Amino acid sequence: MKTIKGPALFLAQFAGDTAPFNSWDAITRWAADCGYQGVQIPSWDARLFDLEKAATSRDYCDEIKGVAAASGIAVTELSTHLQGQLVAVHPAYDDAFDGFAAPHVRGNPKARQEWAVDQVKKALTASRNLGLTAHATFSGALAWPYVYPWPQRPAGLIETAFDELARRWLPILNHADDCGVDVCYEIHPGEDLHDGISFEMFLHRVGGHARCNMLYDPSHYVLQHLDYLQNIDFYHDRIRMFHVKDAELNPTGSQGVYGGYQSWVDRAGRFRSLGDGQVDFAAVFSKLTQYDFAGWAVVEWECAMKHPEDGAREGAEFVKHHIIRVTEKAFDDFAGAGTDLAANKRMLGIS
Repeated sequence: MKTIKGPALFLAQFAGDTAPFNSWDAITRWAADCGYQGVQIPSWDARLFDLEKAATSRDYCDEIKGVAAASGIAVTELSTHLQGQLVAVHPAYDDAFDGFAAPHVRGNPKARQEWAVDQVKKALTASRNLGLTAHATFSGALAWPYVYPWPQRPAGLIETAFDELARRWLPILNHADDCGVDVCYEIHPGEDLHDGISFEMFLHRVGGHARCNMLYDPSHYVLQHLDYLQNIDFYHDRIRMFHVKDAELNPTGSQGVYGGYQSWVDRAGRFRSLGDGQVDFAAVFSKLTQYDFAGWAVVEWECAMKHPEDGAREGAEFVKHHIIRVTEKAFDDFAGAGTDLAANKRMLGIS
């Protein structure tokens, strides 16, 4: 077994225009002060990181790592959640997602998708330059508007969507293989890869690609009323990244999983700061440790009520408390009799 690394923090929800959240040096010093040992970088945020430079300059990547290391912080992974979303966008979401793209490709879905693919590939190259082995992203979605089977879906609609999704991602996965980096799709509502079955449908279409893996985040499973512990049993060999995020689902007589179009704070299902929700993290950390998860426990703060800086500081201590330092010996070693093959045969009555 391996001891999970951490705590680490995903910086996407903290980057901003005021200190200490507006520069790489300052935000890594702040993260260290909160008790973190690593950070996950949102590759789209130029206040913290230059993706173009990281994809072409190992010196720049060494500088990024060196600045962080000066505060005792490691770079855990890069994220292309926003760019990955744009690899596949249903036309119903064109306007909503256009803001994720660079200005020069907005309003042009074809150019936007080509830009997104290039961005993810550059982030994979940058990951290699940084010495990283896993990368976080979204799959994007073509079939999501049809997630509920009403009106009746035409035969082959979903299959066609997943065929196209796989066609778009396969060259990216092959580039990831060239870089020695796992693509870890965050399994997330709003993406075509939103649960185990949809991940399997995609994995089949990319030929069981070795670089096609999962970012495990139990909060998204709580909100779907999915068994987040059995999910680890099923997919532990594909889980290569871990977001530590809490959630709660409290259905009522008037609202359930779909939320009644309410804002986050008024939904039956909502994200919470660590320890304030319903995820059994003691069991989650136990299962991941049991299955030799060797990655980082990365706090992703999302909460409709608690201040983010409070959530960050509490989250670091929460993860420290839950990481299991694995044992190097069995608890009953003291009672070992030191028997050999002949003794074992005698005990079994084998002549």
